[in-house]
Amino acid sequence: MTAQWVMYGIKNCDTVKKARNALTVSGIDYRFHDYRADGLDAALLQHFIDRLGYEALLNTRGTTWRRLPEAERAEIKDAASASAVMLAQPAIIKRPLLAAPDGSLLPGYSADLYHAFIQEKS
Repeated sequence: MTAQWVMYGIKNCDTVKKARNALTVSGIDYRFHDYRADGLDAALLQHFIDRLGYEALLNTRGTTWRRLPEAERAEIKDAASASAVMLAQPAIIKRPLLAAPDGSLLPGYSADLYHAFIQEKS
């Protein structure tokens, strides 16, 4: 089976919708993995953390982060503690997360970054 593009996120997120549209317009055939519908297991999350670091994955600007009690936020000090929170609340992961066929990952969305990433990896 040939490796393919995969976008991870939550389908009703506006940023994910923009990113999905950008892939469609670019003619990229991809699979969408919805954290809520398809789940998120510890091994996949650890793979993301190993590649990017937990800091790049933890969305500290979103509502899920702001809704976390201050004590819980203060407990996130390393990859293990961040992973526990991300597994419990996948909406706290920066989205979308785009995986190229070669395994490269791009967190978040920016039209310019997507264009460059797609050009480089296609």
